[in-house]
Amino acid sequence: MTQSVFVEIPGVGPSLARDLESLGYTAIDGLRGENPEQMYERLQANAGVHIDRCVLYTFRCAVYYASGGRDAEKLKWWNWKDNV
Repeated sequence: MTQSVFVEIPGVGPSLARDLESLGYTAIDGLRGENPEQMYERLQANAGVHIDRCVLYTFRCAVYYASGGRDAEKLKWWNWKDNV
C-alpha cells in the first residue's frame, strides 16, 4: 500500500492522513486556505463521536504547512493549541 502524501506534514501520521483523505483531500496543496475548525467539525460529524482536540491542533499546523509556513516552532502541532 502506498504511503499517503499527508505524512510529509510534521505531526501527521498514517491515521491522521486517512482522516484528511476521508474529508476529501487528495494533496497537500488542497489544504491551503482551508478552515481547520470546520475540518475538525466535519471529521467529528462524519465519525459520529467526539474526537480529541489534538486533531484540531494538527489540522491547524497542516493548513499552515500547506500554505507555505516553515517556521520550526509552528511546525509542532502542540504549538497550535487554543489561544495561540
